[in-house]
Amino acid sequence: MNLLMVFLQEVVQYNKHFVEGLAVISAGICMGIAALGPAIAQGFVAGKAMEAIGRQPEAAGQIRSTMILGQAIAETTGIYALLVAILLIFAV
Repeated sequence: MNLLMVFLQEVVQYNKHFVEGLAVISAGICMGIAALGPAIAQGFVAGKAMEAIGRQPEAAGQIRSTMILGQAIAETTGIYALLVAILLIFAV
């Protein structure tokens, strides 16, 4: 009976460390994948804004402010992913 209890305690410890390791790996994957979306979106927005400024230089101020707003909205995806990664690391 005592040997069975020791075995079960070892299994519980192993599972705890296994789950913690999976949480850290999941957080890294979450941030890696989620960083691609905002990076691609911000690059696309900046490129299109430069094209628009090249076509209409007199509207540069309005185009720039709209571009910054669009990039801020695109960046919120990365911030949400960071929040999920932090929750995965510290909540498990």
